[in-house]
Amino acid sequence: MTIKAGFAMCGSFCTFSKVIPYIRDLKNSGIDVVPIMSFNAYETDTRFGTAKSFVDEIESICGREIIHSLTAAEPIGPKKMIDALIIAPCTGNTLAKLTVGIADTPVTLAAKSTLRNSNPVIIAVSTNDALSNAAKNIGNLLNYKNIYFVPYGQDDSENKPTSIVADFSQIKDTFLQAMVGKQIQPLLKQ
Repeated sequence: MTIKAGFAMCGSFCTFSKVIPYIRDLKNSGIDVVPIMSFNAYETDTRFGTAKSFVDEIESICGREIIHSLTAAEPIGPKKMIDALIIAPCTGNTLAKLTVGIADTPVTLAAKSTLRNSNPVIIAVSTNDALSNAAKNIGNLLNYKNIYFVPYGQDDSENKPTSIVADFSQIKDTFLQAMVGKQIQPLLKQ
């Protein structure tokens, strides 16, 4: 039986080009990837690229349309559409919502549904305030059952001293460990 992984993207637009190759890697490994995007990730053009170009590339890789509405995300839980959810990149905003159980975006609703089915949610954090305001949310989520983190570290300690970005190259290994109930180690990268 093929493993189905939801791959959800939030609005850390500067990381999209770094994350997309790992969607392809999962797909090439035989994993059925179900793409999901937050409203902002799906609709917003930025200096890093147009929403349409990212959407087209992701849909081409996955061979299916991106889930980008609450209506489309709602059946994920009841229909058991995925075996795990990867959120990469996961913004500080989404971290906060996950911590308190708010499910008002396609990504947070997919996370709620995945956790309700006792399946793993893998978080690849990317936020400028990870070592300030978002730190408490990361700390809380580290203690939640079925939530796993892709190893992370400071990406520019000189110019952005509170910023943390996951090591996206470890998405697949973190996913594989989470599928057997283990947090990949070491969690903090140098």
